[in-house]
Amino acid sequence: MISHLKQDDVPEKMQDTMKFWEKIKKNTYEILLSNVTIGEVLKCLEPKRSLLRDYLNEIKYNLVDFENDEEIEIMAQQIIENKILTQKSYDDCLHIAGAVVYGCDIIVSWNFKHMVNIKTIKGVRAITNLGNYGNIDIVSPSMLLESED
Repeated sequence: MISHLKQDDVPEKMQDTMKFWEKIKKNTYEILLSNVTIGEVLKCLEPKRSLLRDYLNEIKYNLVDFENDEEIEIMAQQIIENKILTQKSYDDCLHIAGAVVYGCDIIVSWNFKHMVNIKTIKGVRAITNLGNYGNIDIVSPSMLLESED
């Protein structure tokens, strides 16, 4: 989601991301960011990388290390073994598994291919139910904004 703060080729997504970001800046939500997300920001080319780092400096968030966490890695592998996502999407598996293990209520993403889709949502729900984890919703910023209206 963070990369859409500056994504001129999809202005409607960028606009909704900015609206959602304003709510984050007001501490409307408790934000959990992983080292995986920070790594994705650092892979962006300049000047976008610096711009996104500046945006991150505007908000309060908890930084957690999803990598090298056995429980998260096991769940990420379950996501792959259950054919919810593939090994090529391992970082997305880590995002989902980490959010579940850390007890997040919602994952907010623009990644419709791997995360914000029925197959992933149902598959993750099955894994969380079997593992006695709390439910987690996976939504786009637009969906979250619409639900608040």
